[in-house]
Amino acid sequence: MATCAAVETLLQSASTEDAHSNAELLAEYINTQGFRTLHSERILTELVDKLKSKKNAEERERAAIGLGAIATKVAGKNAPMPLGAEPWLVPALAPLLDGYADKNDAAKKAAESAVSAMVTLFPPEAAVELLEALYEVINNGAAKWQAKVGALKIISRLADLAYEQVGDELTQLTPVLTTAMHETKAEVSKQAIKTATKVCGVIDNNDIRPFIPDLVGCMARPDSVPACIKKLSSITFVAEVTGPALAVMVPLLSRALNERSQTVQRQSVIIVDNLCKLVRDPHTAALYLPTLLPQVERIEKGASFPEVREHAKSAVTTLQGAFAAADASKQEASDPIAARTEAQSAALQRLGAAVQPRVPTGVVFSALGDAFTKTGLEYVARVLVRLADKRIVQAEAWNDVYVLPYLRRVCETPEGAQAATDDVRATYVQLDLDRFGKPEDDDSDMEGEKLCDTIFSLAYGGLLLLNHTRLRLYRGHRYGIVAANGSGKSTLLKAMRDGKVEGYPDQDQVRTVMVEHSLQGEDGSKPILDFVVGDPKLAHKTRDDVAAALREVGFDDERQQTPVGSLSGGWKMKLELARAMLIGADILLLDEPTNHLDVQSIRWLEEYLVSHNDITVLTVSHDSGFLDNVCTDIIHYEQKKLKYYRGNLSEFVKTRPEAKSYYSLAATTVKFTFPPPGSLMGVRSNTRTILKASHVTVHYPGMPRPSLVDASVAISLSSRVGVVGPNGAGKSTLIKVLTGEIIPTEGKVEKHPNLRVAMMAQHAFHHLEQHLEKTACEYIRWRYQDGHDREITEKATRKLTAEEAEQMKTPIVSTTGEKRMVEFIVGRSKLKKSYQYEIKWVGLEHRYNTWIPRERLLELGFSKLVQKFDDFDSSREGAGSRELSQKAIRAELEAVGLNGEIAENNAMGGYSGGQKVKVVLAAALWNNPQVLVLDEPTNYLDREALGGLAVAIREWAGAVLIISHNQEFISALCPEIWQVEGGRIISKTRTDIAAENFADSSASTPAGTEPSSAAPSAPGSVAPSAPGSAAPSAPGSAVPSDDEDMSKLKAKKGKKKLTRNEKKAQEERRRLRLNRWLQYGGEREPDTDDE
Repeated sequence: MATCAAVETLLQSASTEDAHSNAELLAEYINTQGFRTLHSERILTELVDKLKSKKNAEERERAAIGLGAIATKVAGKNAPMPLGAEPWLVPALAPLLDGYADKNDAAKKAAESAVSAMVTLFPPEAAVELLEALYEVINNGAAKWQAKVGALKIISRLADLAYEQVGDELTQLTPVLTTAMHETKAEVSKQAIKTATKVCGVIDNNDIRPFIPDLVGCMARPDSVPACIKKLSSITFVAEVTGPALAVMVPLLSRALNERSQTVQRQSVIIVDNLCKLVRDPHTAALYLPTLLPQVERIEKGASFPEVREHAKSAVTTLQGAFAAADASKQEASDPIAARTEAQSAALQRLGAAVQPRVPTGVVFSALGDAFTKTGLEYVARVLVRLADKRIVQAEAWNDVYVLPYLRRVCETPEGAQAATDDVRATYVQLDLDRFGKPEDDDSDMEGEKLCDTIFSLAYGGLLLLNHTRLRLYRGHRYGIVAANGSGKSTLLKAMRDGKVEGYPDQDQVRTVMVEHSLQGEDGSKPILDFVVGDPKLAHKTRDDVAAALREVGFDDERQQTPVGSLSGGWKMKLELARAMLIGADILLLDEPTNHLDVQSIRWLEEYLVSHNDITVLTVSHDSGFLDNVCTDIIHYEQKKLKYYRGNLSEFVKTRPEAKSYYSLAATTVKFTFPPPGSLMGVRSNTRTILKASHVTVHYPGMPRPSLVDASVAISLSSRVGVVGPNGAGKSTLIKVLTGEIIPTEGKVEKHPNLRVAMMAQHAFHHLEQHLEKTACEYIRWRYQDGHDREITEKATRKLTAEEAEQMKTPIVSTTGEKRMVEFIVGRSKLKKSYQYEIKWVGLEHRYNTWIPRERLLELGFSKLVQKFDDFDSSREGAGSRELSQKAIRAELEAVGLNGEIAENNAMGGYSGGQKVKVVLAAALWNNPQVLVLDEPTNYLDREALGGLAVAIREWAGAVLIISHNQEFISALCPEIWQVEGGRIISKTRTDIAAENFADSSASTPAGTEPSSAAPSAPGSVAPSAPGSAAPSAPGSAVPSDDEDMSKLKAKKGKKKLTRNEKKAQEERRRLRLNRWLQYGGEREPDTDDE
């Protein structure tokens, strides 16, 4: 067959400029004579042959220019018959890429230009066809390295042009790129790494995306797999895991599961477990996961550590569940590749039937018998299968991009092509309806505007919290979120606040504001009014508007001028609520809003929320009364799903009786156990005073009035004290004085030298903030690794002031006239009814250490040094008896309700508020304290955990002080109430314990404590006796006297040492006693030290 004249003219062009002109004439000829001329007149074949010419560089350049003109003028978007030409141009791609290595710059440039034009012709759903052509180039050992680099760059470009389709192709693409990374030619290897990084960017899982460089690094360097798995083990899987993510993760996990390290195996099976729980599509599960199951089963049976085997067992269960879903799906076939081939064959037959009546008159064969027509229809058939899978059956997509442009190339008329397209589309629309059905319409009877309706998943700290569940919110509804501690209630609110819930509306669509306990500002010295006015979100509000809003929540003009940092927890919460009101929220997120609020403030909050019907509220609270008074709907966590119930908490409990734990304090599934308190020298009665404050006043700098005035209290081992009062009354200040957190401005605090106090503060997490990368077990081991509590050194009462540091430099004059300066205390020992301390002197060796009585050191002004060593020694006494093994620490954490697996393996940065509280509590109790102080213990703990805490407190033998606004909790545990108002203790009263608040209604008392020993100080005994009096408590009295002299605790009498003759006589008596028993039998008379 003769060569087309237009092609001959192009190839014989005298210059590059002439070649471009002749190429345009060639394109015009094809447009005029019809696209079939590419095949019938061998235009494409001739140009491809000339591209392969090794001797004539000009012909290679002219051929490339011609192909570029065809791609632009015949197949381009602005051509007379646009698009739909690439099926016939694909054979030219490989020869054009070889042109990248052409030594002739003009030929090379022409080839690059033609390839660039050709790549733009492929629509997104046809990207697979382009990728397959590129695979052939990359995998061809005979291809030049420049061609391979060019192909890799095109793949990088495709990652932008066809984002989703490249993601679907990652399974086939990843092995190709991995092979290219190990090419001997450095240029190919470097480009493969760049391309892999770019391509992995199409992964739609935002949790995996930050680790893309590590994933690509594992492809290039297999020895980096353990380090990568360690990083991935910290991933919080939130989004649904789709094919692209699995295409990259599964090969890595498969390699990691073959590692010998038990640590890597453990991390790998946990990742497999969490990852597979988020795979929703049965087709995806069947395609990617089968390769992992045998490896995980092998670890389940053969791992060295039982813990790893347990994790592997869980992963196997998850994998088998995913496969069961795939088997149950009607969409699945046993062989996905065979199913796709069958679908392509069916699509080809449908296309052939539709096109057959409409092919040009000159085509004597059937549509599928004509080579030109078959090339186009096979290409379209493959695209149709992908369109059907993705439910793309809209007329616009078929007519503009995916079907009609190709059928115009093979049909005689445009009208015939349109008719054929409509026929095929009608078939696929019906198939789609039969396959998927109509979408369901839910909640048609729900009132109000729908603000949010989305399907999402949620995880945090490596744990899956919610799995493919629905978040549905209506305007004006108030939702109470109910779930066990650690289920992810607060995490859900924070994810909504940060916009991390898939499909959640943007802030400019629905304004979402979250009210939390921690103020967002950093400068606590600012006056409250200035602090709020300076909020950028309130730029549209005037100063008067802000002042009015603050007055509405209780901030009068005087209080508005006080520093933000001086506010108590309750007032800080009110301030956050005022800021949220000023911002004007559509959706208000409240995380434990009643924490730190007194009764009047809670009532005000309830009335405010109920009266604003235009605001949607989501609240997490452990206050059952608040949920009853506010909520219109309850959202309950059930098997990692959100289940919606209409009505308040009481109505919810009627439907789900097992949720009764939200009303009772008795532990059900959660049981707390506290270690027994340590012994105290000289304290032989539970009513003996072990801690007291006398005439204490605290005045914070910058405050107009003292926070605590002339307070005198005393604590014994039998004390069960509830400290109550409004926000800002001075309750926390009183506790901080007793525990040594702050130094009183006036008065003094005395305690038993060996006393250990466990404190769970109102903002209990401050100890943990510097250790969030540690697990709970690691934190406790760090805290007590030196045999004492390392957190004690942070107390203000243990840090020397400038005056006290100067006192240390004051020499002590001995009876011989020698002057020495104290460096530090080395040790302590008993001296009669008190202690003496071994002093290390400045500039002298330890052999010159001397012992000085406690009273003498106090007299010389070294009280803080003595107190610091007393704390250290008592802490060492308590912690030193505990074994710091992983098993013991885990058991201690489990005893306060924290899951042992989480305690041992999860970093505290991923813990919920309730879990962190349990860590703080376990750490504080590790050294067997005698006094437990709980400041707002109901914060962050769910009702069930709160019940476990209440029962543990009830059964504990040490002293307990509780600050709480939860009257139910106080009345159930504390017979003694200290009422604090305006910085003064206005009353100390005795009340009966409300045992009915416990579901078991048990009247048990703390171990070793008689029921009568819980009596409080006599009413009205606010003013103490003179400090100098040392009258002991009356025998049998449970009232610790405020005026007991702490320095006169009597030591237990030591045993009298027997003389040598007395010991012999005792041994003889015991020998005779034993002989009588052996001879006559009966009950053996015991040997005692008294006889």
